[in-house]
Amino acid sequence: MERKYTPQEIEKKWQTAWEERGIFKAKEDPTKKKYYLLEMFPYPSGKIHIGHVRNYTIGDVVARYKRMNGFNVLHPMGWDSFGMPAENAAIEHGIHPATWTNENIAYMKKQLNEMGFSYDWERELSTCEPEYYRWEQLFFLWMYKKGLAYKKGSVVNWCPSCQTVLANEQVEAGQCWRCSSEVGEKYLDQWFFRITDYVEELLNYCDTLTGWPERVLTMQRNWIGKSYGCDIYFPMADGDDMIKVFTTRQDTVYGATFMLIAAELPLVVELIKGKPIEDDVREFVEKVKKQDKLMRTSEYYEKEGIFLDAYCINPVTKKKMPIFATNFVIAEYGTGCVMAVPTHDQRDFEFAKKFDLPMIVVIQPHNKSLNIHTMTEAYVEEGILVNSGQFNGMESTKALDAIADYLESIGQGKKATQYRLRDWGISRQRYWGAPIPVIYCDQCGTVPVPESNLPVILPREVEFTGEGGSPLARYEPFVNTTCPQCGEKAKRETDTMDTFVESSWYFERFCSPHYAETPGLDRKSVRYWMPVDQYIGGIEHAILHLLYSRFYTKMLRDFGVLECDEPFTNLLTQGMVCKETMRCKAHGFLFPDEVRDGKCVHCQGQAVVGKSEKMSKSLKNVVDPDYLIKKYGADTVRTFCLFAAPPEKDLEWSDQGVEGSFRFLNRVWRIVMDYLDDIKDVTPCDGKEPLEDDLKNLRRKTHQTIRKVTRDIEERFHFNTAISAVMELVNAVYLMERPSAGNTKALSVIREAIETIIVLLAPIVPHITEEIWTLIGHETNLADVPWPEFDHEVAAEEEITIVIQVNGKVRSRMVVPADEDGEKIKSLALDDEKVARFISGKKVLREIYVPKKLVNIVVQ
Repeated sequence: MERKYTPQEIEKKWQTAWEERGIFKAKEDPTKKKYYLLEMFPYPSGKIHIGHVRNYTIGDVVARYKRMNGFNVLHPMGWDSFGMPAENAAIEHGIHPATWTNENIAYMKKQLNEMGFSYDWERELSTCEPEYYRWEQLFFLWMYKKGLAYKKGSVVNWCPSCQTVLANEQVEAGQCWRCSSEVGEKYLDQWFFRITDYVEELLNYCDTLTGWPERVLTMQRNWIGKSYGCDIYFPMADGDDMIKVFTTRQDTVYGATFMLIAAELPLVVELIKGKPIEDDVREFVEKVKKQDKLMRTSEYYEKEGIFLDAYCINPVTKKKMPIFATNFVIAEYGTGCVMAVPTHDQRDFEFAKKFDLPMIVVIQPHNKSLNIHTMTEAYVEEGILVNSGQFNGMESTKALDAIADYLESIGQGKKATQYRLRDWGISRQRYWGAPIPVIYCDQCGTVPVPESNLPVILPREVEFTGEGGSPLARYEPFVNTTCPQCGEKAKRETDTMDTFVESSWYFERFCSPHYAETPGLDRKSVRYWMPVDQYIGGIEHAILHLLYSRFYTKMLRDFGVLECDEPFTNLLTQGMVCKETMRCKAHGFLFPDEVRDGKCVHCQGQAVVGKSEKMSKSLKNVVDPDYLIKKYGADTVRTFCLFAAPPEKDLEWSDQGVEGSFRFLNRVWRIVMDYLDDIKDVTPCDGKEPLEDDLKNLRRKTHQTIRKVTRDIEERFHFNTAISAVMELVNAVYLMERPSAGNTKALSVIREAIETIIVLLAPIVPHITEEIWTLIGHETNLADVPWPEFDHEVAAEEEITIVIQVNGKVRSRMVVPADEDGEKIKSLALDDEKVARFISGKKVLREIYVPKKLVNIVVQ
């Protein structure tokens, strides 16, 4: 009786075997070329989702493939385990963050193991453990001593209910993302890392990251935001003060007619003190502070402003310019002040029209004349300067340097380079994070904790009341300490570090996760493994996480810990997993299991199918990996995640696609079971005996499939087309006329094809292939089997005839190998003797190649 494919039984068997044999444990081996494969480690939120599954499956295929190609592969996994959700759980459910986190880690680890991922679990790390964060405390002390870590006052988003600082992205429509309280601004002393010291290197090294998507590099460059321009000083009309602006358009300074200031800038309050408009301006400022900063800069957002009853002087025209506070200038950009040139900046144009402010054209286009009375939009292109004093008639591009030099000569400005990047604020007023190793003493001031006293351990005995503020600040046994310099009473810093700090160096710790000596990184190990050869994660981390990781690597290099300049050689940003939404009028969005026969199970109302969107709990368009594994097995889930779309594209979820993947694996299983008794004692074809007809074609298809799959994985990570190629080979075996049991020649060709199918699928579906590999008589772990090489001669197609045309008329024919390169075929066509007399003395415009059919040479 034919044995049935039982994925759950097979997968458990091989997961246990891999663990017992420790075949994925990595060790430094100087005789082998290393390959460090890493997916972005997860936050232990409770359960892995399909997005995780796709990400980690992509990584696992590459890790297994590289291992089969002889590389010494490091493929670790850990947990980004500090963060606000754990603290929220403590408040809402009365469970300690550590307990909540560790329970989630245990469950998610079980899920990852059930997917068959080839992780070296001996290197597992969790960032909330003192064994991990003690070293980032050490790095903090190093940076503090070098001036790379410092404390300063800054305006921050402040949630009065949570009593903590919020990042801009945590403020939604002026409200706290966690508790929906109205967010205000507060001036607080905060700790910063001086990432700006590395700004030029961070920017310039983008050019070296040839293995990164250009989209990500563009985002990195834009975030760093290097601009060449000019600082211009606008004296106040009253008094000796001045306003400094940075602009890249100093060629338009003669057209500056008013000044715009970011509403949140302290200068606004200074300019209105004691004036009748003070209350109105303060009200406007508070209104603007509640607006989304990103939306404020949008061209579609309403331009708002208020006159500050103050003027400055244009340094070149000497005319008074009214000063406005506005919502579309951001304090963090430049100086927070903008010279407004309404004729040559669209936002300024709209603002001037709204407030009836003067406009002066200072750049005329080459082909027409602008008139302020008929202009419907700002002119922002190049042109000739007018109304610009001594610079009239000059090309605007040339005027940039000339005007900058002139402003410097009269003491009203100078050429300048500016960056959008700001220093990294790491202070967080919350409990579940790494303590900042600093002590405050009335006698000695700010005192770093001695390195010998590390780690500063986050106490577990704190009480979570749900009240605002960090419970750490209320826990006196932690707060109260003694000064390490004078021995007097002192206080500990109660802010904790931004969780981006933990994720900015974990990939380096994976190289020696149990190394307990300073600096927590074994230099020999990191020299061998770093940089990461392939990093895989979502596009949502394209800016901050990657930028901070690059900074950390450079910082540790400069402290002599690392030798590499960049942490990640190659980067793959996988697409999202999307699924259609379902909802009914009475119950809103519905989970898939809440819909039966097109109706809501709760009210029998019609379930309306919505558009496909990124899977999320809020939209309830999620699929439980546990359910899929239980029903189909992990190999089916892996196949679908890889086959449905190339990794960089969004994956459209399809239940039918999952079923199709399951049918394919059953088909592979059946073809092996069907031939099992006949091929078990037959050796694979070695090509020594001549083959004809179907056997020759099958062997050619086998080697073509090896070539196709190898190239698809090696060059593009296009697992979907690789799987498709294997499917074609499976079909070819099915279509073969079954040879007799004694026909060893034919069976050897079939055995070679079946073994090739198994080995090529091994990185993709490791459980079923390990089982089949054993059933056909092998004792070696498939994970240790070398990747097959294709025979170029065997893979070559038969010769084909190519028609050669000149201007559409047949002039010759030639015979070439069917897999000949298209460019070579066009070259051969041009050299053909019969064709020569039809193109001699004529200009060849182009050669058009129709694959495997014809070449048309177009001449005149």
